[in-house]
Amino acid sequence: MIDLQGKWQELLEPELEKDYMQQLSRFLQQQRQQGKVIYPTEENTYAAFMQSPFEKIKVVILGQDPYHGAEQAHGLCFSVQPHVKVPPSLLNIYKELHSDLDLEIPFHGHLQPWAQQGVFLLNATLSVEAGKAGSHQGQGWEQFTDCAIQQLNQNGNNIVFLLWGSHAQKKGAFIDENKHLVLKAPHPSPLSSYRGFFGCQHFSKANKYLIEHNIAPIDWDLTSAS
Repeated sequence: MIDLQGKWQELLEPELEKDYMQQLSRFLQQQRQQGKVIYPTEENTYAAFMQSPFEKIKVVILGQDPYHGAEQAHGLCFSVQPHVKVPPSLLNIYKELHSDLDLEIPFHGHLQPWAQQGVFLLNATLSVEAGKAGSHQGQGWEQFTDCAIQQLNQNGNNIVFLLWGSHAQKKGAFIDENKHLVLKAPHPSPLSSYRGFFGCQHFSKANKYLIEHNIAPIDWDLTSAS
């Protein structure tokens, strides 16, 4: 039984009990029984929910798939384990942070300090087979993560949604912009970052919005963490 704890559990328990989630659970179990390596580890599959309690969420960043390389994914989108080389898209996020807020670029790619402040780092798909990008798409994860975003949309207030790239923008198309701030930009990948991700100033815009709504801003500085 999956326990997401607190309000996440209360809001998503009906979804977790649906047939498609039961089928997804059986699929993952079968994959592991067949000896396939699945990322992230089983205990980290729902890390985004565990690290960011529903009531504390201030900012949502949507990713697509977990990293499929060894020891990278640990359940938070764009984030890698502390000892792993910073991936290209995350390095571009750091470059924009430096440009926007004049923050030093960290040597690690571990975004857990953001998650613990209420930055919900959610991938559309929460698992992947090692070395096979997109291998668990279409198994049900997308429906589950859509439901999580819808719960934030309906039951949260004054949340900042950072939608980077067409996939995230499509996934967040239903967000109520009268209740929340939706900021859109191209994806930070090396292929698209120069089309408008650089210079988007989403980090300062997010904090400005939070402060205007009497919500403590995010400390985006990761240089003291490792």
